[in-house]
Amino acid sequence: MRKLTLALLSGAYICLSLITGLLVWQNGGGVGAGVAAFLGAAGLLFSVQGLIARSSLQGQLAGEIDQVREAHLILMAEIEKIQAKLTDVVETAAQDAMRRSEEIYSEVQMLEDVVQQIGERLEAQLSEQVQRAEAAVAVVSPRASALMQTVRAALDAGRVDLYLQAVVSLPQRRTQYYESFTRLRDETGRVLMPAEFLSVAEPGGLVAAIDNLLLFRCVQIVRRLAGQDRKVGIFCNISLASLGDEDFFPQFMEFLGANRDLADSLIFELGQSAFNARGSVELRNMAKLADLGFRFSIDKVSDLNVDFLDLARADVGFVKLSAPMLIEQLEDHDGHLTLRSLPHLQATDYAALARRHGVELVVEKVESERQVIDILDLDIGFGQGHLFGEPRPIRDAVLAETEAPAAFIQAALRRRVG
Repeated sequence: MRKLTLALLSGAYICLSLITGLLVWQNGGGVGAGVAAFLGAAGLLFSVQGLIARSSLQGQLAGEIDQVREAHLILMAEIEKIQAKLTDVVETAAQDAMRRSEEIYSEVQMLEDVVQQIGERLEAQLSEQVQRAEAAVAVVSPRASALMQTVRAALDAGRVDLYLQAVVSLPQRRTQYYESFTRLRDETGRVLMPAEFLSVAEPGGLVAAIDNLLLFRCVQIVRRLAGQDRKVGIFCNISLASLGDEDFFPQFMEFLGANRDLADSLIFELGQSAFNARGSVELRNMAKLADLGFRFSIDKVSDLNVDFLDLARADVGFVKLSAPMLIEQLEDHDGHLTLRSLPHLQATDYAALARRHGVELVVEKVESERQVIDILDLDIGFGQGHLFGEPRPIRDAVLAETEAPAAFIQAALRRRVG
């Protein structure tokens, strides 16, 4: 096709050259036949050169097109190879995924079987433990129930005794305070110790009633001592349950509000663990007592690393330390006496640190003179223990004078005893 086109163009150019030479010869105004033939030949030459150039360009383009076509074919072949490889990869991945899914499913089934077996064993063990617990309750419940009835009867009948133990100043050993203790008596006159009656009083909700009766007795004893010109204070135990009892505490506050002139003589005492476990209700009610001018004491201390600033903010004026625990903490480091739990502080500075925050230390459970010597070396100002006097009951005559009104007792019991 391309050769035919060139032949036609060549013929056209030859005809055009002959016509041009003829026209020049006829109308050239004297131009000779030779010149006309020259001009026609020149035109023919130029035409032939143009055809040759055009033919060369078309040939070059055709070659490039052929190269592009070959490259395209090569590319298509590579794409087909890549597609074949991708197909192989996808099939392999699908096979691996299927195999792994089967393995995982098998492992999950095995785990489910193991869990089921463990669950069955635990259920059997739990059932056995429940049966044992029920058997134990069946044995203990009658005894606990009988003790609960004894405690209720003692509270209802007012068989609540008040014991006082002296807290003395050191080294003078002059009585400055008393700590009060509650003892209950059954119908036969047998004395029930706190470890015994509290075991049922706390779960039975009777602690608030006991605290109420103890408070009444303490207030009356303080007034009796004040009437004899004996200005001493009394440590009166109060439970965390009473501080958090919204039914009991308003009555407690009402009674103290009527006796707020005794704020300097009544110190409410609770254990270190109870103090640390206070919630928002207990904090608020302790603040109400402090607003009336009453102070607090912390006993049953097991950790000497006490934040005295925090105690001062809570209106705590006393901290009681057990003599055996305190002396067991003493260590000699290069001639300096230190406390094991506070090695950075000299033991002789511990009481001074507390005193700087308005807190006095009291060493309780003092049983020997040797302990007194160690206590004096630590500059502690107060001691309590059998060496200075055992807890003694208030005489019946005094108790009769300070007997709580029946309405007061019943009001305390009605809220707690069903």
